[in-house]
Amino acid sequence: MINSIKHFYNTHPLRFAVFSGLIFRLFATIFSKGFGFFDDHFLILEAAQSWVDGTDYNYWLPSESDPTRQPQGHPYFYVGIHFLLLKFQTMCGLTDPQGKLYLIRLLHALWSLLIVYFGFKIAYRKTNLKVASWVGIALALYWFFPFLSVRNLVEIACIPPMVIATWLVVKNDGKLTVKDSLLIGLMLALAFSFRFQTVIFSAGFGLALLLMRVQFKYLVLIVLGFLATAFVTLGILDIYVWETPFVEFMAYVQYNIDNATVYGVDVWHMYISIVLGILIPPLSILLFCGYFKNWKKEPLLFWPTFLFSAFHTYFPNKQERFILPIIPFIIILGFIGGYQIVTKYQWESKKWFKNVILFCCILNMILLPVLTFSYSKRNRVEAMCYIADQKDCVRLIIEDSNRDDFTMPPQYYLENWGSVFGITKNFTPDSMLVYYNRTSPVERPNYVVFMQAENINARVDSLKKRFPTLHYEATIEPSFIDKTVHFLNPLNDNQTTYIYKIR
Repeated sequence: MINSIKHFYNTHPLRFAVFSGLIFRLFATIFSKGFGFFDDHFLILEAAQSWVDGTDYNYWLPSESDPTRQPQGHPYFYVGIHFLLLKFQTMCGLTDPQGKLYLIRLLHALWSLLIVYFGFKIAYRKTNLKVASWVGIALALYWFFPFLSVRNLVEIACIPPMVIATWLVVKNDGKLTVKDSLLIGLMLALAFSFRFQTVIFSAGFGLALLLMRVQFKYLVLIVLGFLATAFVTLGILDIYVWETPFVEFMAYVQYNIDNATVYGVDVWHMYISIVLGILIPPLSILLFCGYFKNWKKEPLLFWPTFLFSAFHTYFPNKQERFILPIIPFIIILGFIGGYQIVTKYQWESKKWFKNVILFCCILNMILLPVLTFSYSKRNRVEAMCYIADQKDCVRLIIEDSNRDDFTMPPQYYLENWGSVFGITKNFTPDSMLVYYNRTSPVERPNYVVFMQAENINARVDSLKKRFPTLHYEATIEPSFIDKTVHFLNPLNDNQTTYIYKIR
């Protein structure tokens, strides 16, 4: 069996990389339920499903009842794709929230395989089959890729067109044609339609083409292809919704300027630490050095990613997922330069080097199935699924009184877009009781979800004094990965959830 796998890898490295990447992405499609970050759920699924259900959960659309509503800076393209997918499944009679996500995760998994395929081809064109094989395996089986590939993350969804655009230049050693130039513009615009920040990558792409002395007419065609595609994917949608093209993009830029230091501010070297960490040291150190080794020789692989990372390093608002779009390019150029370093110093024959690589591979193969089979945010998702199964939820109360604000419940799984109320340090149980008594009996919330186990008995007793009919329903435990993430960073609220009902 092992010999057969080795033979297949040696004779068909590209097929091996794509097939192995597919296998683990299929596992993630089936088993990796839930969501990974705030944005991949609340800014994608919640909005799209609420539109399918005839509501506007996030208040992103114009409203006759609220003429003051303005664009908030959210690209409709990616959310619109999810709207169409969810609407199609609903029309086919599939209404189960968990069931509909199998198709969405599968499509994301297949889309992400383009990264493996074209990443391999770029590396092969730039070096040799050995390095390309390493790149293919890394892009397919690095421990975080299958998990992230099935998430509704714009930071991952934007990568395939970025890699394809790069390949269109690399395949002919920078000698572009009219067709390729227009396709490059289309691909860069498609990435921009997923994730606005990739415009920095596109700027670096243009700089690299100038350094490569690409003819000016092809640069113009790339720009025209970009503008035409962006107008179709973004401009027309904004005209349809707001009667003004690119108004959401302008709102996004203004929002980030106004709120640059409001949240997510971190140290300048945050992204360097993330890259070195997720690519597994000490291999990540070699890849990092390899990435910078060819900065002059490989401008197309270096400058777009360097400018992208430099911008995010400079910008105060920093979140881990922001750096994800350029990780494959760091891997590609890192392996190219890393191989040159290893060859120059003849490390391949050194026992210590083999042990280092073996350690990194073993650690990766331990982390890979753990994350691939993980159910992220299980406590929050399953709490909503439990309440939805009861078929009698009117409205929901989130008891999160250990905090100043409450954890948002994923209402996509609740199948109920009614208002959610939160009991916090600022909005006390007494305040909730006043509101409850002022509300019409047919609109009163009848389920309470207690977040976190801290002071749970005292919190339940406190609420029972205000709501004597409060009755215990269920306890939802977080998944193993949620517990681990919470242990590593207590700010990640992945704790036990307790469900009660007001009878």
